[in-house]
Amino acid sequence: MKSEAEAAKRAEAEKEFNDGLMFFRSSYYGKALGKFQRAVELDKQNPLTISYLGLLVALAHHKYTEAEQLCHTAVRMKHNDVQCYLNLAEVYLKAGKKSDAVEALTVGLQYTKRDVRLTRALRKLGVRRPPVFPFLERKHFLNRHLGKLRHRVLQMLGKE
Repeated sequence: MKSEAEAAKRAEAEKEFNDGLMFFRSSYYGKALGKFQRAVELDKQNPLTISYLGLLVALAHHKYTEAEQLCHTAVRMKHNDVQCYLNLAEVYLKAGKKSDAVEALTVGLQYTKRDVRLTRALRKLGVRRPPVFPFLERKHFLNRHLGKLRHRVLQMLGKE
Protein backbone atom coordinates (compact mmCIF):
# COMPACT_ATOMS: atom_id res chain seq x y z
CA MET A 1 0.00 0.00 0.00
CA LYS A 2 2.76 2.40 1.01
CA SER A 3 4.85 1.63 -2.09
CA GLU A 4 1.84 2.27 -4.35
CA ALA A 5 1.39 5.71 -2.79
CA GLU A 6 5.12 6.43 -3.18
CA ALA A 7 5.03 5.28 -6.81
CA ALA A 8 2.06 7.55 -7.50
CA LYS A 9 3.85 10.43 -5.81
CA ARG A 10 6.99 9.81 -7.89
CA ALA A 11 4.91 9.61 -11.07
CA GLU A 12 3.21 12.93 -10.26
CA ALA A 13 6.61 14.50 -9.51
CA GLU A 14 7.91 13.25 -12.85
CA LYS A 15 4.88 14.71 -14.64
CA GLU A 16 5.39 18.07 -12.92
CA PHE A 17 9.10 17.94 -13.86
CA ASN A 18 8.31 17.23 -17.53
CA ASP A 19 5.65 19.95 -17.64
CA GLY A 20 8.08 22.37 -16.01
CA LEU A 21 10.77 21.48 -18.53
CA MET A 22 8.33 22.15 -21.37
CA PHE A 23 7.47 25.60 -19.95
CA PHE A 24 11.18 26.31 -19.32
CA ARG A 25 12.12 25.49 -22.91
CA SER A 26 9.31 27.77 -24.09
CA SER A 27 10.67 30.58 -21.87
CA TYR A 28 7.60 30.62 -19.60
CA TYR A 29 9.76 30.86 -16.49
CA GLY A 30 6.99 31.74 -14.04
CA LYS A 31 4.88 28.74 -15.02
CA ALA A 32 7.95 26.50 -15.08
CA LEU A 33 8.93 27.68 -11.60
CA GLY A 34 5.55 26.60 -10.20
CA LYS A 35 5.87 23.16 -11.77
CA PHE A 36 9.38 22.64 -10.41
CA GLN A 37 8.36 23.84 -6.94
CA ARG A 38 5.58 21.26 -6.96
CA ALA A 39 7.94 18.56 -8.23
CA VAL A 40 10.41 19.28 -5.41
CA GLU A 41 7.58 19.16 -2.86
CA LEU A 42 6.68 15.70 -4.14
CA ASP A 43 10.27 14.40 -4.46
CA LYS A 44 12.85 16.22 -2.36
CA GLN A 45 15.61 13.77 -3.34
CA ASN A 46 15.79 14.49 -7.07
CA PRO A 47 18.92 16.60 -7.70
CA LEU A 48 17.99 17.48 -11.28
CA THR A 49 14.64 18.89 -10.17
CA ILE A 50 16.34 20.91 -7.43
CA SER A 51 18.90 22.18 -9.92
CA TYR A 52 16.24 23.39 -12.36
CA LEU A 53 14.33 24.96 -9.49
CA GLY A 54 17.48 26.92 -8.64
CA LEU A 55 17.90 28.06 -12.23
CA LEU A 56 14.29 29.18 -12.42
CA VAL A 57 14.50 31.08 -9.13
CA ALA A 58 17.31 33.04 -10.79
CA LEU A 59 15.50 33.51 -14.10
CA ALA A 60 12.02 34.31 -12.78
CA HIS A 61 12.76 36.15 -9.51
CA HIS A 62 16.42 37.21 -9.79
CA LYS A 63 17.11 35.72 -6.34
CA TYR A 64 20.65 34.66 -7.12
CA THR A 65 21.80 33.68 -3.62
CA GLU A 66 18.86 31.32 -3.16
CA ALA A 67 19.35 30.00 -6.70
CA GLU A 68 23.04 29.31 -6.07
CA GLN A 69 22.21 27.46 -2.84
CA LEU A 70 19.68 25.24 -4.60
CA CYS A 71 22.08 24.45 -7.44
CA HIS A 72 24.91 23.71 -5.01
CA THR A 73 22.62 21.36 -3.11
CA ALA A 74 21.87 19.53 -6.35
CA VAL A 75 25.56 19.26 -7.26
CA ARG A 76 26.37 17.87 -3.80
CA MET A 77 23.60 15.31 -4.17
CA LYS A 78 24.82 14.12 -7.55
CA HIS A 79 28.28 15.39 -8.41
CA ASN A 80 28.46 13.63 -11.77
CA ASP A 81 25.33 15.15 -13.35
CA VAL A 82 26.29 17.42 -16.24
CA GLN A 83 23.02 19.37 -16.24
CA CYS A 84 23.45 20.33 -12.59
CA TYR A 85 26.79 21.98 -13.41
CA LEU A 86 25.34 23.68 -16.50
CA ASN A 87 22.45 25.06 -14.43
CA LEU A 88 24.82 26.27 -11.71
CA ALA A 89 26.99 28.01 -14.30
CA GLU A 90 23.92 29.65 -15.83
CA VAL A 91 22.88 30.96 -12.41
CA TYR A 92 26.36 32.41 -11.90
CA LEU A 93 26.24 34.07 -15.32
CA LYS A 94 22.84 35.60 -14.59
CA ALA A 95 24.28 36.92 -11.32
CA GLY A 96 27.21 38.47 -13.21
CA LYS A 97 29.79 36.03 -11.82
CA LYS A 98 31.56 34.78 -14.92
CA SER A 99 34.64 33.53 -13.07
CA ASP A 100 32.44 31.41 -10.77
CA ALA A 101 30.62 30.03 -13.81
CA VAL A 102 33.95 29.03 -15.38
CA GLU A 103 35.00 27.40 -12.11
CA ALA A 104 31.73 25.44 -11.85
CA LEU A 105 32.14 24.13 -15.41
CA THR A 106 35.79 23.27 -14.82
CA VAL A 107 34.97 21.34 -11.64
CA GLY A 108 32.15 19.64 -13.52
CA LEU A 109 34.60 18.44 -16.16
CA GLN A 110 36.56 16.61 -13.46
CA TYR A 111 33.52 14.67 -12.27
CA THR A 112 31.75 14.00 -15.56
CA LYS A 113 34.51 12.43 -17.64
CA ARG A 114 35.10 15.61 -19.63
CA ASP A 115 31.57 15.77 -21.01
CA VAL A 116 31.35 17.59 -24.34
CA ARG A 117 28.46 19.82 -23.16
CA LEU A 118 30.62 21.29 -20.40
CA THR A 119 33.53 21.78 -22.79
CA ARG A 120 31.20 23.51 -25.24
CA ALA A 121 29.86 25.78 -22.47
CA LEU A 122 33.40 26.74 -21.47
CA ARG A 123 34.27 27.58 -25.07
CA LYS A 124 31.11 29.65 -25.35
CA LEU A 125 32.29 31.67 -22.36
CA GLY A 126 35.50 32.41 -24.24
CA VAL A 127 37.86 30.55 -21.93
CA ARG A 128 41.29 30.27 -23.50
CA ARG A 129 44.50 28.55 -22.53
CA PRO A 130 47.29 30.82 -21.34
CA PRO A 131 49.86 31.85 -23.95
CA VAL A 132 52.76 29.42 -24.42
CA PHE A 133 55.14 32.21 -23.40
CA PRO A 134 53.30 34.36 -20.84
CA PHE A 135 56.04 37.01 -20.88
CA LEU A 136 55.26 37.71 -24.57
CA GLU A 137 52.03 39.22 -25.85
CA ARG A 138 49.31 36.78 -26.87
CA LYS A 139 49.52 38.02 -30.48
CA HIS A 140 53.32 37.56 -30.69
CA PHE A 141 54.17 35.21 -33.57
CA LEU A 142 55.83 32.63 -31.26
CA ASN A 143 52.76 32.43 -29.04
CA ARG A 144 50.43 32.20 -32.03
CA HIS A 145 52.36 29.47 -33.86
CA LEU A 146 53.32 27.43 -30.82
CA GLY A 147 49.77 27.75 -29.50
CA LYS A 148 48.43 26.29 -32.76
CA LEU A 149 50.97 23.50 -32.54
CA ARG A 150 49.97 22.81 -28.91
CA HIS A 151 46.33 22.69 -30.00
CA ARG A 152 47.05 20.14 -32.74
CA VAL A 153 49.14 17.95 -30.45
CA LEU A 154 46.44 17.99 -27.77
CA GLN A 155 43.83 17.06 -30.37
CA MET A 156 45.95 14.13 -31.54
CA LEU A 157 46.35 12.98 -27.93
CA GLY A 158 42.61 13.30 -27.38
CA LYS A 159 42.98 15.94 -24.66
CA GLU A 160 40.81 18.51 -26.44
